[in-house]
Amino acid sequence: MSQKNFAMIGAGGYIAPRHMKAIKDTGHNLVAAVDKSDSVGIMDSFFPQANFFIEFERFDRHVEKLRRENAGKEVSYVSICSPNYLHDAHIRFALRTHADAICEKPLVLNPWNIDALQEIEQESGRKVNTILQLRLHPSIIALKKSVEDQLKTNPGKIFDVDLTYLTSRGRWYHISWKGDEHKSGGVATNIGVHFFDMLAYVFGPVQKNVCHIRNPDVAAGYLELEHARVRWFLSVSAEYLPEIATANGQTTFRSITVDGDDFEFSGGFTDLHTRSYEEILAGNGFGMEEVRDCIQIVHDFRHFEPVGPTGDYHPFCRKVEK
Repeated sequence: MSQKNFAMIGAGGYIAPRHMKAIKDTGHNLVAAVDKSDSVGIMDSFFPQANFFIEFERFDRHVEKLRRENAGKEVSYVSICSPNYLHDAHIRFALRTHADAICEKPLVLNPWNIDALQEIEQESGRKVNTILQLRLHPSIIALKKSVEDQLKTNPGKIFDVDLTYLTSRGRWYHISWKGDEHKSGGVATNIGVHFFDMLAYVFGPVQKNVCHIRNPDVAAGYLELEHARVRWFLSVSAEYLPEIATANGQTTFRSITVDGDDFEFSGGFTDLHTRSYEEILAGNGFGMEEVRDCIQIVHDFRHFEPVGPTGDYHPFCRKVEK
């Protein structure tokens, strides 16, 4: 494969270095990047020669100039690492500039955004790819196969699943765009959407969606999928870390149990963005229709009235005062 040129939107963000590494690891070149923050020294480790902009208008002009005036230098892919609420607009920019989009999760905040983008995608003849890295995790691939094998012998089986994910964030989190539900979608969207995608991918589409808690630092609920009952709890507060985590000095706790058994998937995350890029470059990226289920789940959750710890709720809900 010939070397492709990439542009990046959101080069100063937390996730951008993983995309830079993926571009470099797959043998391609980042030629232009933009971020309103100029704290992007990380670029020196990957693409020090890339043109950098702090004004989107100048970035837009540069990318367009490459397309019109420099045969062979045009941007083939735009990697989107910007705040969640800007993904829709930045995907549109990529398609307008005759490039494929590679967008971080969540692809968009609302299901109807997918419908509009699909129309533009079809008109442009380009492709929108989204990062659903858990689908490429070896342990998740093995889990999906195990579930499929069990369903062959017992098609009506319903698995009981508990998802617990806590990743401590400081006070900055709630001041940043991540703490604004209108911009990030809230905790369930910001740190949970790829888990919901993975669960629907493994256990089938959602049948029921319940909101137990929706606070600025905690989200918890219950999902009935085609083949699973899922109790889930997500938080960015260290206050709710279990003793086993705090005793070991951990600020993050990740756990999935399936029918009471721990499902181990804590390792194997390092190169999943590179794996994602390899699949995208080979024409096997995850498109917009594949992300619809998880976007619908988090959108609906965001608009439900929380019912509190009633019914089938995650045990960690008892730690949270209303």
